[in-house]
Amino acid sequence: MRRRVRVRVGVLAAAGLLAVGAGPAYGAGSSHAGRAAGSLGYAVHDLGTLGGTRSQATAIDGKTVVGASLTSGDAAEHAFAYDLRRHTMIDLGTLGGSSRATGVEGNLVVGRSDLSPDGPAHGFVYDLRTRRMVDVGTLGGSRTDITGFDGDTVVGTSSLPGDTVSHAFAYSVRTRTMTDLGSLAGPSGRSSAAAVDGPLVVGTSTLPDTPASTTHGVAYDLRTGTTTDLGTLGGSSSTAADVSGTIVVGQSRTAAGSLAGYAYDLRTGTRTDLGPRLLTAQLVSGTTVVGGDGLLSSAYDLTTHEITTIGSGRGVTEVRQIVRNVVVGDNFAPNSFAFVARVDNGDLTYLDSLGGLNSSAAQINGRGVVAGSAALPPADPVTANGPFHAAVWVPRPAA
Repeated sequence: MRRRVRVRVGVLAAAGLLAVGAGPAYGAGSSHAGRAAGSLGYAVHDLGTLGGTRSQATAIDGKTVVGASLTSGDAAEHAFAYDLRRHTMIDLGTLGGSSRATGVEGNLVVGRSDLSPDGPAHGFVYDLRTRRMVDVGTLGGSRTDITGFDGDTVVGTSSLPGDTVSHAFAYSVRTRTMTDLGSLAGPSGRSSAAAVDGPLVVGTSTLPDTPASTTHGVAYDLRTGTTTDLGTLGGSSSTAADVSGTIVVGQSRTAAGSLAGYAYDLRTGTRTDLGPRLLTAQLVSGTTVVGGDGLLSSAYDLTTHEITTIGSGRGVTEVRQIVRNVVVGDNFAPNSFAFVARVDNGDLTYLDSLGGLNSSAAQINGRGVVAGSAALPPADPVTANGPFHAAVWVPRPAA
């Protein structure tokens, strides 16, 4: 789940032993990945596990990292929250089966948990102050999936009674109520939510009297209760993937039948064809859009209409998040290395592992701390990686 980071993080304390159960002391990491063109270096820190062999960080805000970890004996996977100030990891529990945290803002953590080892999964909200997990429920079906989180509002997709149709929903943490956002095709149509920013939820919906494969991107205004059909670039279908302010981005068929990325300004009605270089995985922050073509990722400036390649231009580049002019992601060339890059000046820094070869980035917060996962040293000389642990990379001045 992708979310812009608004909360600022305090500087991490100096190296020292972590609390019991939270892993080893902060280490310097390895230097397999190295640094390229960046003005900052990063110190990698192992966040440990909940007693199992592996863990993964999925999101970060000012003081908390969340994700999922195997428990003792690798018996189960549980959601965790790691306090960056106290260096402690807590088990958030489950709704009955396994669980995974996917977003955090302030004291609230969101994620998904199975209701039983073989049961369906529901979204949850966990309050770090009360240490209580709340099941967000469904729209009458058996399943929910959370895909966006901003302030009091959680969005996602839920099945309706009978589990044959799913609709986008918005859930209020304060009132614990779920709102069905409907579809452009009415109650029998399908819709999904992708992201939320303030009162705006964006996603994709089927259309009336068309094949189920024909969809349009949509924007729901939670203040007015209105739904806007975002249309297309001249073709039959489109999707919506992200929103920042009034700018929505996604993918669309063109009049010629090809696929391209697009940006749509809900305030002015302006539609911008981003071309095939931003065909997939579109993200937006302010007036900067990023996306990929299946191989390389690029950034598009909606003000100047300039497009630039992110990273080295070698291998496969995937961007996970953008915050203003900074992106984090992974570069496969052929091994996977996490990176931080600036889209305004081209700086790129690879992020070290924890002694193995590979690393992966998930999110960055407002102070530049990156969360993700990194490999420990291998157990034998012919293996590149040991187990992966949740990790953070803390910026430091370059030597």
